[in-house]
Amino acid sequence: MKNARDLTISFARNFIEFLFPSSCPICGTPVSTNGELCADCWAAFNWIGNPKCEKCGYPFPADLDLGAHPMCPNCAAGCCELDFIRSACVYDDASRAVMLPFKHSGRIKYAEFMSRAMIWALRDSDIKPDVIIPVPLAYRRLFHRGYNQATLLARPISKAMNVRMDLDSVRRKYRADMGHKNAAQRAENIRGVFHVVTPEKIRGKKILIIDDVMTTGATFAELGRVLKHAGASEVYGLTFCRVVRAI
Repeated sequence: MKNARDLTISFARNFIEFLFPSSCPICGTPVSTNGELCADCWAAFNWIGNPKCEKCGYPFPADLDLGAHPMCPNCAAGCCELDFIRSACVYDDASRAVMLPFKHSGRIKYAEFMSRAMIWALRDSDIKPDVIIPVPLAYRRLFHRGYNQATLLARPISKAMNVRMDLDSVRRKYRADMGHKNAAQRAENIRGVFHVVTPEKIRGKKILIIDDVMTTGATFAELGRVLKHAGASEVYGLTFCRVVRAI
């Protein structure tokens, strides 16, 4: 039987929902649960399913039969720095229209459905991280933006997975925005920006890195390299969306 506190919380929640009915965060259409997308908005995204690379999650055309353990050419050649990567959807017009306002214009209400989609992207994995680390921002950029979008995504994921979130072990130096740089320029620009300040919290741990978008993978590669140098046993990556280029 519910105690008085539970009944009070339940009444308050129901009252708030009565005053402010749940709606799709993108278009405002009424939905059954706060933070979820309506059917039309959900269908607009290019969600990543199977077949995909077993290691980095690169999506393959749906009509390809690549067997039970498909690998993209990059991962087959050993070019992926992380042990496992997943993304919820492809970076395209639909995801861009959400991701950019979320990242740069304070539309933090998108974080709830984005993080849910990211958790869904792990549905076929058996990873068991010890620590979740959102990709850190340099203090200068954090002060200018007011929030770290990766942290907003990581909080509900940490809660859902019951995994500790670490915001203190890694620091990031400021560098100019990578903007429209190509893969080689991004790799050079990101080199050396991360520093592990508490390696004792990293050593021997399986770490899940959270970010909003994977463009070339340079950020994941550099942060993964630094974490493994500090003693991490395995490093995984998870994003809301990823750029998909022909490989």
